[in-house]
Amino acid sequence: MIDINLIRNDLEAVKENIRKKFQDRKLSLVDEVIELDKKKRALQSEGDSLRAQRNALSRQIGELMKQKKTEEANAVKATVTANNARLEVIGKEQEEIETQLKKDMMSIPNIIAPEVPIGKDDSENVERERFLEPKVPAFEVPYHTDILERLSGIDIDSARRTSGQGFYYLTGDIARLHSAVLAYARDFMIGKGFTYCIPPFMIRSEVVSGVMSFEEMDGMMYKIEGEDLYLIGTSEHSMIGRFMNTIVDEKSLPLTLTSYSPCFRKEKGSHGIEERGIYRIHQFEKQEMIVICKPEESRDWFEKLYHYTVELFVSMEIPVRTLECCSGDLADLKYRSIDVEAWSPRQKKYFEVGSCSNLTDAQARRLGIRYKSEKGNVFAHTLNNTVVAPPRMLIAFVENHLREDGSVYIPEVLRPYMGGISEIRPKK
Repeated sequence: MIDINLIRNDLEAVKENIRKKFQDRKLSLVDEVIELDKKKRALQSEGDSLRAQRNALSRQIGELMKQKKTEEANAVKATVTANNARLEVIGKEQEEIETQLKKDMMSIPNIIAPEVPIGKDDSENVERERFLEPKVPAFEVPYHTDILERLSGIDIDSARRTSGQGFYYLTGDIARLHSAVLAYARDFMIGKGFTYCIPPFMIRSEVVSGVMSFEEMDGMMYKIEGEDLYLIGTSEHSMIGRFMNTIVDEKSLPLTLTSYSPCFRKEKGSHGIEERGIYRIHQFEKQEMIVICKPEESRDWFEKLYHYTVELFVSMEIPVRTLECCSGDLADLKYRSIDVEAWSPRQKKYFEVGSCSNLTDAQARRLGIRYKSEKGNVFAHTLNNTVVAPPRMLIAFVENHLREDGSVYIPEVLRPYMGGISEIRPKK
């Protein structure tokens, strides 16, 4: 949510930002906010005047009663009663306006960074850098679930019977590899000075509406029937929610946290759940990184965060590239995003394995996350980034480390987490 002063003082800049995101349908919201804000401030002014008048009249009534001027006192009381009735009406009108104003403000997208390329969708994202040389082996690389099945590492058919499409069982060495990567990612981030956390996996609706836009909420979140609880789509949701309505000690900033959680997503309106693959699924696990910092620090932290993910993948000998997300591919709360994509030898192209986002103060305004400074209470900036999400990582891992005999090579950094083994071989 942006600062309403920006709309008051630079209306056209807010509208131009909406146009850059190709959300012209929201232009009318800006005009509506201006009108609602005017009404709100007019009612506030009228209410303040009536309350001041009431206080003065109350003192006058006391003086008149002391002088035993009962008739005059009763006339003044009637004015006070009329003022109170008007104040009650004003209170109700203010409440209605506040509700609509908040709804409109939460639908207006955050201002995007100057570096963000203008484009309608992810097809117009811009490549920035590549790391490690992408390779295509001389032999044919099978589909990732075929590789995993030959390693006795996945059972999708049973999961389809127990849970439906978009789920899977991992077994044996592949299940161990999945956990090994998460453990390695955890220790990797702890080594960078981040504090390890395991958050709640369910959050209330006020947290959900604080951490994401209404469109994202509808397309992603599973609601617990009969309760004000939602399953998290990423640990960022509950990690940021932890600081809701708090004033953080300035000396503790930046807060640098890395969190593990399972993630649950409806994937409504997405490219669809694959019949056989594990690229887009309803349940997976992820290691995340979160930063809460001062506004002047967020640009530097943004650069650090996505480079941590690059470093992690390079250490596992997986080629990656980074993409600057264009305006139309940014969720409403995001100021700027960089996607990290891993190389797929089978498809001979890169695919997304993580995303780093700077949300400036958009989340903090929704959730009331501030810190005390010399200027008073200031809204903090929030950032998040995927360290690693094993389902997509597993695809990149087995494709890039597959040998012609069907075995999969284990890079040295993961061997301590795999009991020292250097490869996974097909089971006869």
